[in-house]
Amino acid sequence: MLKQITILVPIFNESENVRKLYAELEKETSKLEQYRFEYLFVDDGSTDRSLQTAEELARNDSKITVIELSRNFGKEVALTAGIDMLNCHAVIMMDADLQHPPSHIPQLIALWEKGFDIVAGRRISIESQPFLRRIGSSIFYKLLNSISNVEIMAQSTDFRLLDRVVIESLQSFTERNRMVRGIIDWMGFRKTYFDFEAPERFAGKSVYSYTKLFGLAMNSFMSFSLLPLKIGGYLGLFITFLSTILIFLMTLDRLFFHLGNFTNLSFVLVANTFFVGVILMALGLIALYVGNINNEVVGRPLYLIRRTVRREDKANHRSLESS
Repeated sequence: MLKQITILVPIFNESENVRKLYAELEKETSKLEQYRFEYLFVDDGSTDRSLQTAEELARNDSKITVIELSRNFGKEVALTAGIDMLNCHAVIMMDADLQHPPSHIPQLIALWEKGFDIVAGRRISIESQPFLRRIGSSIFYKLLNSISNVEIMAQSTDFRLLDRVVIESLQSFTERNRMVRGIIDWMGFRKTYFDFEAPERFAGKSVYSYTKLFGLAMNSFMSFSLLPLKIGGYLGLFITFLSTILIFLMTLDRLFFHLGNFTNLSFVLVANTFFVGVILMALGLIALYVGNINNEVVGRPLYLIRRTVRREDKANHRSLESS
């Protein structure tokens, strides 16, 4: 029985890259005849011809399945939709822009065969990234690792292989605000890393704007740490302590020293402004967490699939025997 490996690729406006990616995948997987490969393309509401291109490939190759989501849900949800569909011995997740080189697929599989449940790619060359993105990424990983109960390797990527035991565990997660690689690192299991150099995008521009990256960072902080929620309380406690000292000093000045360093109006204005700022900050942090709780309990599905495209002769490949 050949082991089945699925290559999962989320797609959003990558029409110029899909065919090239498919050709590179075919080139690499054809060398590994001891495995059976499938390609799972998840279209995340593309507005170009990404979906049509993927469908054309699927109609001519029974190894390809295309999932069309009903709208753009974001990369993390697109990955989740693909993971939920999996029934294979292992999955390799990678981006469609060819910055996750398919030439490393044999290396991932070789490490998996050594007994690792997770084989994660770590980018070693980031000079091609914009300066602000490099700095932001560095700050993000340092801050997240310092406040959370999970360590995420700096420059780690979604380019990784997951064993079936990891896939089945991932399928049990239900939270809506998620960073897939953060969840994977939280899970534990036997994990190893491999280093790779990310080439320039084959075509097109990155669809991950700074706004989306900031949103992902905020979701990550709230998913893996309660510290942002505690900061408001800590700051409020500090301000209360400081205000108590100021009131004590003002009282001493009025009763004994008569230096005139404090006036009623100035003290009241500064204190009120300070306290209002602290209260608003604390309420803002609480609102973020309450909003997340509301999203979790409201009961909406994480994503909606409009349709699935694949050749009919692929149906008999869907079941697996234990390896």
